[in-house]
Amino acid sequence: MKRLNIILAGLGARGKFWAEVINRSPDCDLAGYVDPNAKALEQAQKQFGQHPVFETVEEALSALPGANALVLATPPEGREAQIRAACERKMPLLIEKPLALSLQEAAKFVQIAEDANVPMMIGLNFRYLGVTKATLELLKNGPVGNAAFGHFTYERWRDGTQARLNKYPLEMDHPMLWEQSIHHFDLMRFVYGSEPVSVYCKTWNPSWSMYEDDTNVSAIFTFENGVIVTYQGTWQSGWQEPNFEWRTDCTEGVIFQKDQFGDLSYARLHDAEPSHISLPPHETWITDTEGVLAAFADTLLRDKPLEASGRDHLHSLAMIEACIVSSREARAVDMGAIYDKLQNSSFVPI
Repeated sequence: MKRLNIILAGLGARGKFWAEVINRSPDCDLAGYVDPNAKALEQAQKQFGQHPVFETVEEALSALPGANALVLATPPEGREAQIRAACERKMPLLIEKPLALSLQEAAKFVQIAEDANVPMMIGLNFRYLGVTKATLELLKNGPVGNAAFGHFTYERWRDGTQARLNKYPLEMDHPMLWEQSIHHFDLMRFVYGSEPVSVYCKTWNPSWSMYEDDTNVSAIFTFENGVIVTYQGTWQSGWQEPNFEWRTDCTEGVIFQKDQFGDLSYARLHDAEPSHISLPPHETWITDTEGVLAAFADTLLRDKPLEASGRDHLHSLAMIEACIVSSREARAVDMGAIYDKLQNSSFVPI
């Protein structure tokens, strides 16, 4: 395999970024578009180039024998047939998060891909931000020592009726957890290099919310390495201006990230002012997505280890499952119980 000829399924908010990134990639070409919306297909051809169009993934797979990878930028519901069809053709998969809207279903999809020996990567683009890489470097080789505890705040007024946004979150269960917090939980695991062991969580919906289910999440996570993180996330803030801060207190100082795409600094215990970290240029939703695609291409074209695999993704989805159980039952949840339930469903242990 010398290049990736990619079928892009889903031309909504994220799919358009994927089309742009695939076109820019030195390793990839667009083989065709999939979307049930004829207008979306027509617009993609005008904006990203003339390529075959299809209403379903199954049609595209049958008609494009030269394609050798599938990007699923479709909503997380209804993916089983698409994944099975790709795996039957040994087609590597790059899938937008979350893989599914339940841990059990996601585990089934991972098992399908593993049984077929098909690589499955999850598009966790925030791992590929320059600020994330710089934070990892600070914790590995920097002056602040080891992470001890953190506070992660994400407060946003998300107008789900905007034309540029997908509409399905307006009606889904726990939209904040499945669509947004999944990024944050994955970042905690990735940056702190540890798996959670317990969580206490409360979810709720403010009275003015346009969403049918809970958009507020407040949780406390404890990780295997002893790091404790308090998390506050909302899509229905009382103010239109966004607020983001990820603070990590360490054994010899503190790390501050004050924008989800950058603004990183650190301070040692007795510093009068924080020191700012220089970050590389970033094009929002493009640079980070390019990082995901480059890693996927490295695996398929250069035999590098698969990053952000479907199996790894299950650990982040398990955090969501634990949050939902904790909020529903008003108690702390042991992550081991979540994993035991999964293994009892005949899935290979994670």
